[in-house]
Amino acid sequence: MKMIIAVIQPEKLLDVKEALYAAAVYKMTALNVIGCGQQMGYKETYRGAPTEINLLKKVELQIAVNEDFVQPTIDAIIKGARTGNIGDGKIFVLDLPECIRIRTGERGGEAIG
Repeated sequence: MKMIIAVIQPEKLLDVKEALYAAAVYKMTALNVIGCGQQMGYKETYRGAPTEINLLKKVELQIAVNEDFVQPTIDAIIKGARTGNIGDGKIFVLDLPECIRIRTGERGGEAIG
């Protein structure tokens, strides 16, 4: 089992969801987050005062998958999120030692579904 965490541009969320659905990945958690990476933010003027905005709005997707869905999930995220520009995001793949479905008590891969 793996936990896939993807940080993407907010405007690419629908494209990523469509690509995940096409890859038969239907379960995910989406969070609105802020952060910065290579983009390093931007500068704007607010009420005449220059302001540096270095924490940008992003969407974090958390997807728990069984081993056979790891690569299709990664490929779908890349397909939906890639624009070729700085700020497209990152994908992290972590080991998931345990998963328990609260309702039934199922454990492991069966709990993920």
